[in-house]
Amino acid sequence: MKITKNTSLEELAAIISQALEEAGILATLSGGSAVSLFTNNQYQSFDLDFITAASRTDLKKAIAPLGYVESENIRQFEHPDSKWLVEFPPSPLGFGDLQVDAEEIPVLQTKYGPIRVISPTLSVMDRLAAYWYHSDRQCWDQAQLLALNCEIDWKAVLEWAKSEGQSKNEIEQLRKAR
Repeated sequence: MKITKNTSLEELAAIISQALEEAGILATLSGGSAVSLFTNNQYQSFDLDFITAASRTDLKKAIAPLGYVESENIRQFEHPDSKWLVEFPPSPLGFGDLQVDAEEIPVLQTKYGPIRVISPTLSVMDRLAAYWYHSDRQCWDQAQLLALNCEIDWKAVLEWAKSEGQSKNEIEQLRKAR
């Protein structure tokens, strides 16, 4: 598939995910782009974060045929016809102290192809961790969008928040937003 200025975030995520899988690279879509995917772009991310243990060299080989070139930032790539940067934060895939084996992440089947992406429940945890530990208010807003638009395993989120030493009050606030 050719990447153009009209390529959607979902289509781009599928194209990149497939290129990585074909190269034998296990990578999981996370961060704001997962929120965008799950909320039908109610939140608009400006990058796609694929968590992986792959080397920069292997990543470059896998996505260069798509037209991606390295940017000046480590583990970040850009495409001349796409508004989205592609970033590769290093593994492990984690949310606060919770680490998840990337092989346990299900592959989402989309009309553009498969995407290995964290679940909406893990996405809430991801956004809350960024909110709590980096004081990133927009991540709270993203967690609210997920709560409004997705089925969330609130029991798992509450147990995780407790293990993180966080109050259940904010989780209850999110849960009631639905």
